[in-house]
Amino acid sequence: MRYLLVEDNTELAEAVLKRLALDGHAIDHAPTLADAEDCLAAASYDLILLDVMLPDGDGREFLARSRAHLETPVIVLTARSQVSDRVGALDQGADDYITKPFDFSELEARCRAVLRRRGGMARNEITLGPLSFDLLRGTLRRGDDILELRSREIRLLEVFARHPGQILSKSHLMDRLFTYDTTVTENAIEVYVGRLRRRTADIGLRIETVRGHGYRIETGGND
Repeated sequence: MRYLLVEDNTELAEAVLKRLALDGHAIDHAPTLADAEDCLAAASYDLILLDVMLPDGDGREFLARSRAHLETPVIVLTARSQVSDRVGALDQGADDYITKPFDFSELEARCRAVLRRRGGMARNEITLGPLSFDLLRGTLRRGDDILELRSREIRLLEVFARHPGQILSKSHLMDRLFTYDTTVTENAIEVYVGRLRRRTADIGLRIETVRGHGYRIETGGND
């Protein structure tokens, strides 16, 4: 999944980027609201982590202005712990908030919860025909057979799983998996798809190549 972190504290930003990257997420960093606007104009994001006090304005006011056209879920990062501050952030369009200093495991859990709610999911689990894909554990299950996936494989499969039956182009997959700072070509997507295809074939997941268009996933039967 691709996240946008809007945070001017360099030390905190680097720590958040490093932690979320371990899970295979692609995270762009914007230290100012102006930078955030540039990022949003150039790419789409699955989730935005938005600081309140930024060098060029208040993150909550930016959120309130942006909600007319911005549907991306937003978690507000704030050092203010008063109820009125939290209520205000939610009323201005935030999907959730977390108070600084925070534990990274809580931040990750809140990210998962917000994405679940936006996706209409009750659990960290997606059903793919006879397969069960656990986003939290990073496992793909078919009956008693369980396959443990690597972080990049988890994120790639998550993109496919959130768009069942849809053909996803290489450029779309690149946009979801890599940040601006990462130099990749469409050949890299071919490599990652090939690896995921080989790793999941025995458990019944099929990744179809739609020549000239991209890829889509298919699941085997229930036998």
